[in-house]
Amino acid sequence: MKLKIFGLIAIIGLIVACSVDSGSIKDESLGLRKVSVQDEKNIRLGDYQYSNSAAGESQKIERSYENAPPMIPHDTEGMLDISKDSNMCLSCHSPDVAESVGAPSVPKSHTYDLRNHQAHKDGIDPSRYNCTQCHVPQANAKPLVNNAFQPDFTNQNAKVKSNLMDVINEGVK
Repeated sequence: MKLKIFGLIAIIGLIVACSVDSGSIKDESLGLRKVSVQDEKNIRLGDYQYSNSAAGESQKIERSYENAPPMIPHDTEGMLDISKDSNMCLSCHSPDVAESVGAPSVPKSHTYDLRNHQAHKDGIDPSRYNCTQCHVPQANAKPLVNNAFQPDFTNQNAKVKSNLMDVINEGVK
């Protein structure tokens, strides 16, 4: 009987403790938008534009850091959505086509099965077909927070080209 009463008191105490606002974070303080996360009616997207340069006419964007996924510097209208069976990116960026059309080729890391440690026999590794999972179009959006990060590249080529497969085991014993 004493155990039941103690249990009941503990449950009531827990309910009261959970219901008391002890300096909890308000919805308006979450994230960068400074309005309730429950309120979508007053949300206004920033005024920004994506590149309207056609593929092949745009300039490469320097990577944010060594081996970072590069930004997409050209318009992607009509090229997305990407699926396993339809990937417009590979029509220019696959290793067997890229040089002839003047496009950067996907790096060796995209044609290599990192799980089984072997080159993929059919070109692009199936885990890498969804390009926009890592690569995104660049917009002229202003940063929401200040950032003083400065990348330190091992060489000038690393600003525009991946060497991930050459350095992937660097520092690994």
